[in-house]
Amino acid sequence: MSHDKNWNTRQTGGIPMSDTMPDRLSATPGSPFYDEALLEKGIGIRFNGEERTNVQEYCISEGWVRLAVGKTLDRKGNPMTIKVSGTVEAWIKGPEAEEAGKE
Repeated sequence: MSHDKNWNTRQTGGIPMSDTMPDRLSATPGSPFYDEALLEKGIGIRFNGEERTNVQEYCISEGWVRLAVGKTLDRKGNPMTIKVSGTVEAWIKGPEAEEAGKE
């Protein structure tokens, strides 16, 4: 029997069962780890204790992030990245976090 990692989202019409962060997420639309709905909610990434805003992809279990290098693009129009290892934390920012920051 093969394991289907997308079973929960297919059974609920594309809506994940919980708000837990996936182990791996990418901001590149061509990636198999791209999740537009989750990215629209807004996510935060803390790498080695510092919040980062230039993360293109991350993997929590393997402990790495891909960081955009300036404004340089590759031949397909995607940001050039470097892969850096360390401690990765991810969370959903969502509208509640934006409202709390305005007060």
